[in-house]
Amino acid sequence: MPITVSAMTDGFAAEVGDIDLTRPLDAQTEREVRDAFTQYAVLIFPEQTLTVEQHLAFARLFGPHERTVAAVMPGQKLRVREEIADIANMTPNGEVWGKDYRLRLFQLGNRLWHTDSSFKQPTGFTSMLYCRSVAPIGGHTEFADLRAAFDALPAELKAQVDCLIGEHSLLYSRRKLGFTDFSEQERAAWAPVARPLVRTIAQSGRRSLYLASHIGRIRGMEDAQADALLAQLMAHATERRFTYLHRWRVRDLVLWDNRCTMHRGTAFDDTRWPRDMQRATTSDQPDVFEAELRAAGLAA
Repeated sequence: MPITVSAMTDGFAAEVGDIDLTRPLDAQTEREVRDAFTQYAVLIFPEQTLTVEQHLAFARLFGPHERTVAAVMPGQKLRVREEIADIANMTPNGEVWGKDYRLRLFQLGNRLWHTDSSFKQPTGFTSMLYCRSVAPIGGHTEFADLRAAFDALPAELKAQVDCLIGEHSLLYSRRKLGFTDFSEQERAAWAPVARPLVRTIAQSGRRSLYLASHIGRIRGMEDAQADALLAQLMAHATERRFTYLHRWRVRDLVLWDNRCTMHRGTAFDDTRWPRDMQRATTSDQPDVFEAELRAAGLAA
């Protein structure tokens, strides 16, 4: 039986029905999911009762699993497997964290517009966030379509950004929130990497901005000039016409394309209400930027 794809927004987010992700997908169903993914970039799969193993098995269809960034934080115990990014407001003991808990201060960066793993080599391909519990108020996720945002840029600005290289790092995004307490191990793991501000999505041929709060510099530009351009691009890309707000339900799994979307979590009382979200992210391998950056004489 074919899957059902119901658009939530025009050409960006869609809900997928008539599919059970607890079971391996047959070739036809996998092809239909991939086609929908190429068209929409954000897919919502409601009412999926997944184990961690089933969650990771579905993610594996889109490439190798990443390790959570928390795995490189000295002394940070993990509540879940390292292939899962724990997007929950809980300590390893399952208790709601306190206001000054270090991982909380670090994860406040998730409320900035960002792209998962733009700061890694290779970069992130897909993310799949699974909802195990929700807060009664707030805690939504907002997505921005960077393909549509690029299409809508004035021609002169398109030409300007098409040849620019940004430097991405978790150090940059966290510093924007005042978090600077990095260990030497973290500084080494999250050293800046170069990424174009515009990329082409291979499966569709569409051009897309490639933005994130992780960008701290643009090569060849003064910092003030780069900051102004990035603020302009971010404001444009997150206009209401390019965004979709997802209000979570328990057992939702949301899949998105990190190559052409940004997202952010909305605020909630995270020292009061438990919110258990678990994310599997896959790598875009091989590193799609390595060849083009080297051809341009730029280090990745």
